[in-house]
Amino acid sequence: MSKRTKISELLQSTDYGKEVTAKGWVRTFRNNQFIAINDGSGINNLQAVVSLDFPDEPLLRRLTTGASVSVTGELVESLGKGQKVEIKVKTLEILGDCDAEKFPLQPKKHSLEFLREKAHLRFRTTTFAAVFKIRHVLAFAIHKFFNDKGFVYMHTPIITASDAEGAGEMFKVTTLPFDATPRDEAGKVDFREDFFGKATNLTVSGQLEAELGAMAFGEVYTFGPTFRAENSNTARHAAEFWMIEPEVAFNDLGDNMQLAEDMLKYVIRYALDACPHEIEFLKTRLLEEEKQKPLDERSELDLHAKLQFCLEHEFQRLTYTEAIEILKNSNHNKKKKFKYIIESWGADLQSEHERYLVEKHFKKPVILTDYPKDIKAFYMRQNDDGKTVRAMDILFPGIGEIIGGSQREERLEQLEQRMKEMHIPAEELYWYLDTRRFGTVPHAGFGLGFERLIMFVTGMGNIRDVIPFPRTPKNAEF
Repeated sequence: MSKRTKISELLQSTDYGKEVTAKGWVRTFRNNQFIAINDGSGINNLQAVVSLDFPDEPLLRRLTTGASVSVTGELVESLGKGQKVEIKVKTLEILGDCDAEKFPLQPKKHSLEFLREKAHLRFRTTTFAAVFKIRHVLAFAIHKFFNDKGFVYMHTPIITASDAEGAGEMFKVTTLPFDATPRDEAGKVDFREDFFGKATNLTVSGQLEAELGAMAFGEVYTFGPTFRAENSNTARHAAEFWMIEPEVAFNDLGDNMQLAEDMLKYVIRYALDACPHEIEFLKTRLLEEEKQKPLDERSELDLHAKLQFCLEHEFQRLTYTEAIEILKNSNHNKKKKFKYIIESWGADLQSEHERYLVEKHFKKPVILTDYPKDIKAFYMRQNDDGKTVRAMDILFPGIGEIIGGSQREERLEQLEQRMKEMHIPAEELYWYLDTRRFGTVPHAGFGLGFERLIMFVTGMGNIRDVIPFPRTPKNAEF
């Protein structure tokens, strides 16, 4: 077999007259002469031109959208618009036929809902080729950012006996038979006969285990799948998603905010540099989509401008208390334009409030700190006022919260008291409390939902379109 050259390389080449081989899938075949081929190395297709006197007519009839081909020929300067080079076909081979009557991705506009049902094939569309290339680049950029800073990458358990968030919305893991589940004397499930000898579930966060690593390595991060059994059929929720969670010993909340801002700016800039064609394509796609919306619902910034917006501004830092005052006194609140009216301190901020602060009031990304302790998790460090904790959320345009984090409570007595107040059994988390017993230090960390980041960078409006095979209520296809 002749050695192929990637289409992304051929499109940049100026080796006119050189014989080359390209292999890929047919996107279109026009006028019995022009084949658009894509091999996945980029979102742009290569045009291969078959001469009008090509001898094998039956072979040309097999050139349908979706078929895989190998073409060999001379690389020539293109006379058509939209491409610099093309291949003048010398030999053509069909590697795999594709029945045009049955292949669902014919060259026409398909809805995102339709493509979700064809998730095993949607990578072959330009939109999803762009989205998942950006997903790859963002994942690499995150690893590179932390690696270059000397962080240790930790693989935290996917099966765990703890609930880091105290949420209770977890997937159970068991080998017990459903039709004959063993029971103890009280009639409860007897987990002593289960594989692990105790109740276990899929993890909701790697944070608690990452804190253990930070107490030895100083700087660690996790990047892995997490699971929530929330029955939430929304555009922002999935039952399986990926989280990035750094934990850093000796950091306070100020250090934590700076690390998060630096990381977000780094990965956004990396994506802009590495995926200019993909981001430009998605920007154009989004502008077309926006035209269908009423004027007052359209975004003020296009995709590229939105990304630049986050790079060019220092993130505004303010406390939850300051934010509540701004929101309470805003015309939006007074004229009841918010769906959830802000009436008093202690309100749990919604996405509409977060976006107002970013897009209308400050016109820059915002970091909110010092939330009421009653709406935050047990492990967050308590402030001296007895009402608030050293929490932080980073808010972005068009999305609201993208990162949540805190300085962790390193004082054993305060942590035990908080766990007691929130009915979290200390005996089950003895190992977590041991880090406070044996050489405790101030430390901080945050969590970034990877899919939220991808939604922001790609402009996609639904989490189902930024993860290859989404897991949502009543949906576990593929």
